[in-house]
Amino acid sequence: MAGSTQWFAVRKALPRDRAMLLTVSSFLVPLLLWCLISYVPFIWHPKIEITDPGGVSWFKSGMLVDRQVFAEQLVESEQTGVLLPEGDRANPVYLPAPHEVGSAFYTAFTAEPKRKSEKWLHESLGHSITIIFWGFVLSSLVGVPIGILCGTYAAVSKLNEPFVEFFRYLPAPAFGALAVAILGIHDGPKIAIIFIGTFFQQVLIVANTTRKLDMALVEASLTLGAKKMQLLFRVVIPGILPDLFRDLRILLGWAWTYLIVAELIGTSSGITWFITQQARYKNFDNVFAAIIMIGIIGLFSDFILSQLGKRLFSWDKAQAKS
Repeated sequence: MAGSTQWFAVRKALPRDRAMLLTVSSFLVPLLLWCLISYVPFIWHPKIEITDPGGVSWFKSGMLVDRQVFAEQLVESEQTGVLLPEGDRANPVYLPAPHEVGSAFYTAFTAEPKRKSEKWLHESLGHSITIIFWGFVLSSLVGVPIGILCGTYAAVSKLNEPFVEFFRYLPAPAFGALAVAILGIHDGPKIAIIFIGTFFQQVLIVANTTRKLDMALVEASLTLGAKKMQLLFRVVIPGILPDLFRDLRILLGWAWTYLIVAELIGTSSGITWFITQQARYKNFDNVFAAIIMIGIIGLFSDFILSQLGKRLFSWDKAQAKS
């Protein structure tokens, strides 16, 4: 019973070994399910991969057909007395096995693209990271100061937040055509979509974080004669920095969710172009590899920011637990 209590203690840190076990399990469990679907035929495998077409003229070796179609052709071949087709149960082409995706990870970085118009995976990723960087940096340069002012001064809040609340419900991709008309067909509208998708959320989240600052600190500084600028730069901003840094980490993930839509606007580019090209030629192992790579980059960048936050704000308990 005591062990169960330790596992489910309310808002208490787990022992290091248990925390590590759960962290690893969060990745291993989905991987195990993927392996079961890929390698255990009786779980799903709705297709048949032709190994020997037999007497069926339209069957080709390596071809995928529905099991029902294969069964019908098998019966027909028996009735007509021709060679029977042979095949193994398989999953659809759009669900590659883990080892196929793992191989695609390697070949995408080492094998030269088959067509001159295609780019290497690392080139596509680099372009996408550039779009994310500029869109999020520009959004933060404008959104963070406005959010801090809204959270500090009621007048600024009433002037800005009602419109921000209204605008945040408008889907960012809806402004794609307008962004292309104003900024051209290249990277400009893509950065604009990332900006629109994160800016309005940023203002509201930062304003809410600013309002959580202990009011006693503000009142004490005013009592000691702090001016408006001193209040902002010596009390409010230093007081919210750990929470503000954590908010920006979360909002950076929000920016990544807009990437695919943003890169479809104007000329298709970046990792989105790579995914659509590979899907067009039914190279779904490369599609999965690219999608997982986005997740790995996001997780790695968040880990780096988390470790940086622990060093910059070592006194903050919430930062230490994140």
